[in-house]
Amino acid sequence: QVQLVESGGGLVQAGESLRLSCVASGSIFSFEVMGWYRQVPGKERELIAWKRNWGSPYYVDSVKGRFTISRDNAKNTIYLQMDSLKPEDTAVYYCNGRTGSLDTWGQGTQVTVSS
Repeated sequence: QVQLVESGGGLVQAGESLRLSCVASGSIFSFEVMGWYRQVPGKERELIAWKRNWGSPYYVDSVKGRFTISRDNAKNTIYLQMDSLKPEDTAVYYCNGRTGSLDTWGQGTQVTVSS
């Protein structure tokens, strides 16, 4: 089974940028869809960006225009470029790969944005 490992989280100030990476242990084409979720304590995990193997990406309204999902198929990696970060973006960010009803998750990476 392909495993996912995120990296790139950290502490930044509002307005700054971060790039998260998610490396798969196998081909990312093994997933129909790959995306990024985030979760804050006491709330459900929220889908914020996803992209099928082919086609346009999807973004939730709260990150549209600030976040960009991309993939490097040769490196079996997807990225989340996060610009103009806001304190409300503070969360644990998770990489997800989905095929049918089967989800594969990374371990999560903490992003903290100070005001």
